[in-house]
Amino acid sequence: MEKGNPAERDRTAPAPTRRRLLKGAALATVPYTLLSGTRATARARAVDYPAAEWLPANTSNYSRSSRPTTYPVDYVIVHVTQETYADTLSIFRDPEKQVSAHYVVRSSDGHVAQCVREADIAWHAGNWDYNTRSIGIEHEGWVDRPEYFTDALYEQSARLTAAICTTYGIPMDRTHIIAHHEVPGSDHTDPGPFWDWTRYIRLVNFV
Repeated sequence: MEKGNPAERDRTAPAPTRRRLLKGAALATVPYTLLSGTRATARARAVDYPAAEWLPANTSNYSRSSRPTTYPVDYVIVHVTQETYADTLSIFRDPEKQVSAHYVVRSSDGHVAQCVREADIAWHAGNWDYNTRSIGIEHEGWVDRPEYFTDALYEQSARLTAAICTTYGIPMDRTHIIAHHEVPGSDHTDPGPFWDWTRYIRLVNFV
């Protein structure tokens, strides 16, 4: 930000040339992402996990923070959406819903969306203490429909969880990678009886 009297700056600044005015008009027609490589790169780096797509939740649905400085990150919490991938993202964008997770994994191909920065506190566990100390991963599907738990979903989710555990020094075991229903006070049942924990933890450790 410039300091000083704007009138004085205007009086001393050279008058714009016709060439400069034409150049400015031409730049106004260039798409934003092409106009500034630096800004485009900054936007692309919104994700914490490089393989994820940034599809942000509404800011009314999570708490800003600066983890792990403000809170340690000790857990990864596994959820199942009970909604489609698209509907889950729509819910996270709705400021009235008061819910979010850091990531959503699509069933068909394991595509990962990041909705909340890992430094921030997503509202996913139903327990404030666990929210502050965890990363929440939603998986597209229903607890009673195991066909949604595809090879791609398991494999890509395991890669994501392994990366999170590596970043925060979280042990890659069932004490620290937990189900939503294992959160104290939770009334949820996900990820349910068809989630293959043995396979998942093995994948997390060997992807």
